Amino acid sequence: MLSTCNGSSKVVILAVDDDQDNLVLLGYQLSLLLPCSVISASNGQTALLLAKQFHPDLILLDIMLPDMDGFEIVRQLKQDSQTCKIPVIAVSAMARSQDQETALQAGYDDYLLKPYELESLEALIYRYLNFAYPLSS
Repeated sequence: MLSTCNGSSKVVILAVDDDQDNLVLLGYQLSLLLPCSVISASNGQTALLLAKQFHPDLILLDIMLPDMDGFEIVRQLKQDSQTCKIPVIAVSAMARSQDQETALQAGYDDYLLKPYELESLEALIYRYLNFAYPLSS
């Protein structure tokens, strides 16, 4: 699924989660934050294919997926010359510090714990897309 948020832009974000409600919410939240196109996938195989096809600027990747876990997906992304430089942020409800350490060791660039605050998502998006962070009004 491809949706455009907040006007047209060259920024492309791949969101991967097996829960359709989470994908819809994430797409809506991204539309509030920046102009972008959001591509979504609900499993690992589709995520890998879309990453190679669209070369997104950022990947928001859940860890618990039906066909392969996010650890395996991020390992494959980081080993592939076409996708290895794409920042990948884990978006997961796995709250133990050891889960976060495992994610970073597997190749995730950062970790966002569900449920997250919009401000936390915004800070990560702006950091990894190298945008100037907007000042609070």
